[in-house]
Amino acid sequence: MPFMDSELPEKSRIAILAGRGDYPILCARNMHSAGHDVHLIAVDEEVNTPQLSEFSSHGIERIFAGDVSKLLKTLRRFAVQFAIMAGQIKPKRLFSHFPDPRAMLILASLKERNAESIFGAIAKEIENIGVKLLDARSFMGDHIATVGPMSHRVSTVSDRDLQFGVRIAREVARLNIGQSVAVRNGTVLAVEDFAGTDDLILRIGKFNLKNVLFLKTSKFDQDFRFDVPTIGMRTLENLRGASVKYVALEAGSVLILDRANVLNAAKKYGIEIIGF
Repeated sequence: MPFMDSELPEKSRIAILAGRGDYPILCARNMHSAGHDVHLIAVDEEVNTPQLSEFSSHGIERIFAGDVSKLLKTLRRFAVQFAIMAGQIKPKRLFSHFPDPRAMLILASLKERNAESIFGAIAKEIENIGVKLLDARSFMGDHIATVGPMSHRVSTVSDRDLQFGVRIAREVARLNIGQSVAVRNGTVLAVEDFAGTDDLILRIGKFNLKNVLFLKTSKFDQDFRFDVPTIGMRTLENLRGASVKYVALEAGSVLILDRANVLNAAKKYGIEIIGF
């Protein structure tokens, strides 16, 4: 079971393996505010390093996602006790630059090459050198979805639609197909696949339908060390563009990045966000 931030000793040395988006920035800010010693490793060329830099006095180490050996050497050099993966790091990044020999061995050992198996194997390598990989929801408590209406005082989503959508979303996640679905009046409109959430929302918009319910959930055996379902402002804008008015998120599992601003914008756009 991965550690959460509430279990950490005071002033722990923690490395953030930063991917794209606001996630690593929010995490670093909260980690720094909690008094921990923050070390930063950018694992994607699109990481916003200027904003991240203010939360660490150690600078930022840049590595390619496929350079597992350098990642492990960097963690040893930083002498960190813990590490956390924050932000989007796509498995295909392992192949965008020629993987190092260690990464090649990891990939060759896998029976299935998907996000879960690849990052799970890398997580094992990290923990084998004595660095505990934290639950990626650590330091993000203020951004986790909660039960009930979040953007509006009262929800108008019907219990029937919600129960149907939750059942479909959990089954799709159980089958490891995706973690998001769109339903309407007992009909499945779209299911997230390898193309991701943005593509799902784009497909929904082409139907030009009203009363669409978008749901995001987690798998029963979700490994939250490297796989946390999230939505943020970009997702909200995409949902608005697709005329989706109802959003349901699994409480305790889904992160709403920059939650306060997202919920305020959702209220302005007339989008109901609830937690189940």
